[in-house]
Amino acid sequence: MSRRIMLVTHPTRPEVADLAAEFAARLGDHDIEVDVVPEAPPSHEVVGPHQVGGAKSPVPPHVDATGSELVVVFGGDGTILRGAEIARPAGVPLLGVNMGRVGFLAEAERDDIETVVDRIVRGDYHVERRMTVEVDVLHEGRPVSHNWALNEVAVEKSARERMLEVAVEVDGRPLSTWGCDGVVMSTPTGSTAYAFSAGGPVVWPGVEALLLVPISAHALFARPVVLGPSSHLAVEVVPHSYVSGVMWCDGRRTVELPPGARIEVQRADTPVLVARFSTEPFTDRLVRKFALPVTGWRGPATTGSTPPHGGAP
Repeated sequence: MSRRIMLVTHPTRPEVADLAAEFAARLGDHDIEVDVVPEAPPSHEVVGPHQVGGAKSPVPPHVDATGSELVVVFGGDGTILRGAEIARPAGVPLLGVNMGRVGFLAEAERDDIETVVDRIVRGDYHVERRMTVEVDVLHEGRPVSHNWALNEVAVEKSARERMLEVAVEVDGRPLSTWGCDGVVMSTPTGSTAYAFSAGGPVVWPGVEALLLVPISAHALFARPVVLGPSSHLAVEVVPHSYVSGVMWCDGRRTVELPPGARIEVQRADTPVLVARFSTEPFTDRLVRKFALPVTGWRGPATTGSTPPHGGAP
């Protein structure tokens, strides 16, 4: 029985088609089947007192990675997040090949296809478990949407001219009420994404935690907060808010939030499995992806040690 790989590609990059064809042909030479996943648009859901239902999925319903060895993604972090939507339900590891700019979730670059094929053929990779969160939206006391995120759940204002009024709750107790542009609730994986841009801390993947990061909050206390993995977060769009809100899960799945909507976030039981080739420390990945300056670093004073690339000679 042949092995099977699912391939998710960026829909608009012209170089992807040829690269995908080369990738499939090389794996085919080793009796490994490659199924290319068709593109699907992000989902949009309106939440209101007369509209109740489960969250829509932007993945075509017939796409099932069950039985696949890997879900391989050619694209940037956004396309990798799309791949996670396919890999997570099947419990299949996700392997990203960066075709974008930063590609923080990617394990290889576009010039590494030969190496990627070789490592897949030999099964030479290890798997990390990445924490995810689940999110429920309620309105007038009724559940209206259920979703999940690998990076973050973001609650934002839907209009530029006014601030969004939100009340934030931690473990069933009120923390603060903010007039703000929004709130990001992030995993450690998402700490280098939207939460980072909003001023949140970088959290190492080995740390199990939840992040709460306000966006442009007009308040005396508006600092990012790091919480334990068992904490339960809730954000309420206060009933007298002059604008409605919108919730984004990983920037792909969106739900409109009228005043009075309540968003509950907690750690999910199902992680995303990420395939890794490298055993490099997260510090090295952070330095490489963000091009951080390390000139002048010498490290421990050990005999015969050689400074890393970018260090002092």
